[in-house]
Amino acid sequence: MEQQSSLATPGDAEIILKLYDLRREDVMRKARAWVIGEFWPATADDYFAVAMNPADPHSAYVRQVVTYWEMAASLVLHGTVSAELFVDCNAEGFFLLAKFVPVIDGIRERNPMFMTRTSDLVRRFPAAAARYEATLKNVETVRARLKQATASQYAYPAKP
Repeated sequence: MEQQSSLATPGDAEIILKLYDLRREDVMRKARAWVIGEFWPATADDYFAVAMNPADPHSAYVRQVVTYWEMAASLVLHGTVSAELFVDCNAEGFFLLAKFVPVIDGIRERNPMFMTRTSDLVRRFPAAAARYEATLKNVETVRARLKQATASQYAYPAKP
């Protein structure tokens, strides 16, 4: 793993603020809300049924959000922005990676580059690995809650 040895620069801060501004754009905000909150594919086929289906209105959302975070991770990997500052200011890309972990191998069979830049960040930078591990626990908690809610939605009420 690489260590980030220098302090972030004002240029790094400008990039982080620009990334934040891009996340606030109206369509991006809607896309992020849907992908983060509503899209929980159980299989790679579930993922591709949305992401690669031009008839699905959410297809562009999935592709926009995933490629945004992969682009942001690339900025770190190529030394454009401080890894420590990026990790301190961003959790959503790690959330996406953690969210797709149960189906990522199946997705990568058809799309080998899927979330590879974010994965590289986690492998190369200790701060990113720590952020990912903490986020993974949160995602597992959310997934368990969603599973419980779905199960109780279809459960018959207990007889009095």
